[in-house]
Amino acid sequence: MTSFSSQLLRTAALSLVLATPVAMADTPDDEAYDDVYVQDEIVVVGHYLYADQVNALKTPTPIIDVPQSLSIVTADQILERGFDSVADIISYTPGVNATQGEGHRDAVVFRGVRSTADFFVDGVRDDVQYYRPLYNLEQVEILRGPNALLFGRGGTGGILNRVTKKGVVGETFNQYQASLDTFGGFAAQIDSNFATNDTSAFRINAYYESLEGHRDFYEGDNYGINPTARFELGPDTTLDLSYEYLNHERFIDRGIPTGADGRPVEAFDEIVFGDPELNTAEFEANILRANLSHAFSDALKGNVVVAYGDYDKLYQNFYASDYVPETRPNYVTLDGYVDTTQRQRLTLAGNLVGEFETGQIGHTLIVGAEYLDTSNDNDRFNARWDTTDDDNEIFLIGRPLDLSGGAGTGFGTVLAEGSEVLNGPAVATRNDFFAAGSLNDRTESEIEVMSIFVQDQIEINPYFDIVLGARFDSFDQSTVNLFDPANPTTASRTDEMVSPRLGAIYKPMENVSIYASYSEAFLPRSGEQFASTGSLDPDEFEQAEIGVKWDFTQGMSFTAAYFQNDQTRADRDDQTGEGFEERGLEVEGFELQLQGQLTEQFYLTAGYSYLEGETDNGAELPRELPENTFSVWGNYQVTDRFGLGFGATYQDESFITDFDIGSTGPHPTLPSYTRFDAAAYYELSDDVRVQLNIENLTDETYFPSAHSTHQVTVGAPLSARIAISGRF
Repeated sequence: MTSFSSQLLRTAALSLVLATPVAMADTPDDEAYDDVYVQDEIVVVGHYLYADQVNALKTPTPIIDVPQSLSIVTADQILERGFDSVADIISYTPGVNATQGEGHRDAVVFRGVRSTADFFVDGVRDDVQYYRPLYNLEQVEILRGPNALLFGRGGTGGILNRVTKKGVVGETFNQYQASLDTFGGFAAQIDSNFATNDTSAFRINAYYESLEGHRDFYEGDNYGINPTARFELGPDTTLDLSYEYLNHERFIDRGIPTGADGRPVEAFDEIVFGDPELNTAEFEANILRANLSHAFSDALKGNVVVAYGDYDKLYQNFYASDYVPETRPNYVTLDGYVDTTQRQRLTLAGNLVGEFETGQIGHTLIVGAEYLDTSNDNDRFNARWDTTDDDNEIFLIGRPLDLSGGAGTGFGTVLAEGSEVLNGPAVATRNDFFAAGSLNDRTESEIEVMSIFVQDQIEINPYFDIVLGARFDSFDQSTVNLFDPANPTTASRTDEMVSPRLGAIYKPMENVSIYASYSEAFLPRSGEQFASTGSLDPDEFEQAEIGVKWDFTQGMSFTAAYFQNDQTRADRDDQTGEGFEERGLEVEGFELQLQGQLTEQFYLTAGYSYLEGETDNGAELPRELPENTFSVWGNYQVTDRFGLGFGATYQDESFITDFDIGSTGPHPTLPSYTRFDAAAYYELSDDVRVQLNIENLTDETYFPSAHSTHQVTVGAPLSARIAISGRF
C-alpha cells in the first residue's frame, strides 16, 4: 500500500489546486450566503445540522466545517428515487457498499469494515439486526470514518443515523403514498400532523408493505406505526415523545453458489437454495423515545434523551454451504440453523452545547454523558438431518429443490473426517432443528456502558478552526453460557477505552474549507452482537483523513477526501500464552462527491470512491472491498408539473472472502456491474403526484453482494414501481 505520508502530501496538493480557482472567484453575496445557514429553528436539510434535532453531529455546525466525509439523503430524495431500503441508499453513496446480511438484516461495509450494528435513530444506538424501514424519516445521515467520540464502541468505518419526523406545532396536514411494483408487491404509508393547540402537536406515521420479489417463494408482510408528540413547555423548552411499533415477516433468500471459476453460477440465478416454508424471519419491536431540549441562553443549550427498546427476533433458514462442480455438478450441500434473539435496552444520554469566546478565540463546546443497559439473550440450533445425523445434507439441484417443511430427498452421508460423498440412491430425509445435539449456542448477556465525552470546536480566527475532543467508555459485559444447561459457565470482562479526535479546518473563503482529521474507535472482542465476553483487548481503529469542501454556488457543493484506516488487534501465542499486537485490516482510498442544483431545473448528485486494502500484515486482501465505485443521479424539471430522473451505479469486482495473496487458482469473486435506473414524475394537481421508477433499465444479470462463498445475492431484473403521493 502507498505510504500515508506521500498520499497525504499528494492530497494536500490536490486540495490546494482545487481551492485556488475558488479563492480567485467572486465571493457569493454575504447576505445571501448567510441565509443558507442562519435560520431560526429551521433545518436547511442537507446543509446545516442542528443540535435540537438530536442528529449525528449534536452541535450546530455547518457541513463545510465538519472535518470528515458525510452524505445526507433527504425524505424528498428518498421519494424521488424510489428508495425503499437502506441498501438502496447505500448503493448511491460513495465509500460504502451493502453486504447481504444473510437475507434478514441491514448490513453495510463502511470503508472496508463490515457492520450490522453501526446504526442509530436520532443519535440513539439501534444495533439489533433487522431491515430498517424509511417511512418516518426526515433524512438519513452517513458519516464515514471512526466515530467513537460521539457514538462510542463500534462506528469503526462509519455510522448511519436516521433522523425521524417530529410533531410540527401550528400546522395540520395529511400526507400519503401508495405504490405497486411489477413483482406484485405493494405498499402504503401515511403521515398526519395535528396542531392540538398553540404549543403542542401530535403526529403519526404508519406504513404497510406486502413484499413480492423476482425470486421464487419470496414474500413477506411488514408494518409499523410511529405516533409522536411535541410539547413546547416554554419559549426555550421542547419535549418530544415517540413510540414505535414494528412487525416484520419475510422469506430469507441466501442466494446462489459460486462455480469452479469462483464466479456466481448464472445458470442457477432462478433457483432458491432453501426451504420455501422454513426460510423465514420474524421481528417485533416496541421502542420508546423522549427528548427534552432547553435553551438556557442564546449561547447555551442542552438536551436529555431517554430511550427504551424491546426486541424479539427469530430467523431460520437453509442455504448452500458447499458446491463441487468438478465431481458432482448437479448436487448441492445444504446447511441450516434457527436463531432467536431477545434484547432490551435502556439508554440515558445528555449533553450541553455552549458557544462562547475567550479573548478573540471562539468556542463551540459540547460535553455529554451516556448510559446504556442492555440485556441480550440468544440461542442457535443447527439443522439435524436424520439420514446423516449432521447439519449438512446433499440435494439434487432443481427448481425447486426437493425440500419443503424440513423434509425432502437427500443423497449425502458424512464420513468420519467430516467430508461428504454421494450416498447413491435417493433417500427420504427429514430435519429437526431441536434434535439432541443440535444446540449450537445459548447465552444470556448483560451489558452496561458508561461514557463521557467532550469536544471543542475552536475558531482561532475567521480562517482557521481546530477540533479537539475525547471520549471515555467503560464497557462491562457479563455472559452466562448455557450450552450445557446442567453446567452453566459465567464470564465477564470490562474494557475501558479513551477515543480521541483531532481536526483542523482552514477556510481561505467562507465557502471553502480544507481539513485534516485524526480519530480513533474501538470494538470489544465480544463483537458487535455480544457473541461472547471475549478474552482479549478490543480491536482498535485509527483513521487519518484530509479533504476539501467547496460550496461553489448557493446550491452546489463538492467534497474530495483521502483517508487511511488501520486496525490493531490483540492476540495471544497459543504455545507461550504471551500477548502481542498485530495489524488487522488496513484500508486507504479517496472519495469525491458532488451534489446540488446545477440550474434551477437540474439537480445532480454524483459520488466516486477508490478503495484498496490488505489484512494480516499484507498477507491477505479483504473481502467485499470494490476498488472503484461510482454513482450519479440527476433530476430535470421539464415543466412546472413534469420531471425526469436518471441514474447509474457502478461497482467494481470484489472478493467474496478474504484473498490469500500467496494462493493460486480462482477465488470466490463478485463480478463488477453497472445498473441504470430512471424515474418520471407528474403532478396531477398541487396536492397529487404520480411517479414511475424503473430499476435496471438494461435488464442486466448482476450480483451486488454476498455473505460467503456459496451465498451470492442475485440482483433484481428490469422492474418498475408506480406510486401516487399527495397531501390533504
